[in-house]
Amino acid sequence: MAPRDARSPKSNPAARKAFKAFVPDDPRVALRPMFGTIAAFANTQMFMGLFNDELFVRLPGDERQAALASGCHLLEPMPGRPMREYVSVPDWQSAPDRVREWAGRSLVYALSLPAREKRTARKR
Repeated sequence: MAPRDARSPKSNPAARKAFKAFVPDDPRVALRPMFGTIAAFANTQMFMGLFNDELFVRLPGDERQAALASGCHLLEPMPGRPMREYVSVPDWQSAPDRVREWAGRSLVYALSLPAREKRTARKR
């Protein structure tokens, strides 16, 4: 697992290239910048991405618990503040079948969620 540095969460080019190879090939998927690197969205919902060089996926409760039991950990972009539905996959580049399976499940989950409403700018 890459060291976490809240000041510079950017991933290296090799990790970004590897990540793109795992994103499901689906016309409903869009890649966008997130956390200083890249993430995949479907139906306006983020479902997988990179934080530093860690790959994370968004999973429903039962699948998330299974992922945690298999060695994944909750995504914590800020220490002590985990993102509820997201798990980081350790050694993801050496487990391509596992990553493809979770990426597919994560996409299905994102597509089952209601689209997020567009936020309007806050007045200051």
